Amino acid sequence: MDGEALPLNEGAATSAMNPAGDWVLPSAEDGLGAVLQAWQAATVRLEKTHEALRAEVKRLTDELERKNRQLAQKDRLADLGRMAAHIAHELRNSLVPVALYVSLLRRHLERDEQGLEILGCIEASHRAAESTVTDLLQFTAEREPCWERVPIGEVLKSVVSALQPQAAAQGVEIIVQTVGEFVVRADREMLRRAVFNLVLNALDAMPQGGRFVLRAVKNGEAWHIEAEDDGPGLEEEALRRAFEPFYTTKKGGTGLGLAIVSRIVELHGGEVDVENRSTGGARFTLRFPHNVGRTQTGERSSPAERRAA
Repeated sequence: MDGEALPLNEGAATSAMNPAGDWVLPSAEDGLGAVLQAWQAATVRLEKTHEALRAEVKRLTDELERKNRQLAQKDRLADLGRMAAHIAHELRNSLVPVALYVSLLRRHLERDEQGLEILGCIEASHRAAESTVTDLLQFTAEREPCWERVPIGEVLKSVVSALQPQAAAQGVEIIVQTVGEFVVRADREMLRRAVFNLVLNALDAMPQGGRFVLRAVKNGEAWHIEAEDDGPGLEEEALRRAFEPFYTTKKGGTGLGLAIVSRIVELHGGEVDVENRSTGGARFTLRFPHNVGRTQTGERSSPAERRAA
């Protein structure tokens, strides 16, 4: 029967389409039906696997891009750090005689109200310059953390106590929450500086008052600090560049406060991020591994622990 097509089994041909025109698989008892059912099941599995692989590829691609940005930022920070350290030392050397001359002038102008007013402006500018130099030096400091066991609630409360007068003057209510008292391994002074900068940043965001929550939470083998404010939140660019050195949206700001926070958290093996809250304002989160510093030498106990002992 050369050149002639073999006739298909009538049942196999007609079972593929129902009267409504929809595709219907043949009965599993039919050999072809079993093959088609197996093929359809395999197709469904392949589609699910493909979707899972596509999601995983996207996740890995996003992670790779984030790591590449971090590496590029570290290279920039190394160059900026060396330059900033040199500038900071030169500025500090120049500011020392300014403070001395201002002190001498104040003695000579003690009865000159106008002169004292001008001198006050000079002193304010000098303090601002000193503050900038201090930020630069802290940002470029190369020292490693000095590990000790620190009651985290103690650090949060000491920072809030120091900044309470400014908060009260602005009408900002500060609430400290610690979910259970716990001790962490950290550099006390570095940790205090990071929290201090977070609170200052929140106060800057709420000049007309508001509510600020500072929270410490232990979560399994890790712990974190959250800082939530009632400010206007951050625009998209500010969210993306919040921890970038020298980036600021504040008039007269150095752009180093949050960069210092990020550097301190990084030295503790942690991560920091920021997001806008759905109810308004921003939320900063500092995440730390639970066992940070355990392999370091020279660890010491905190004063509170020594008193307890």
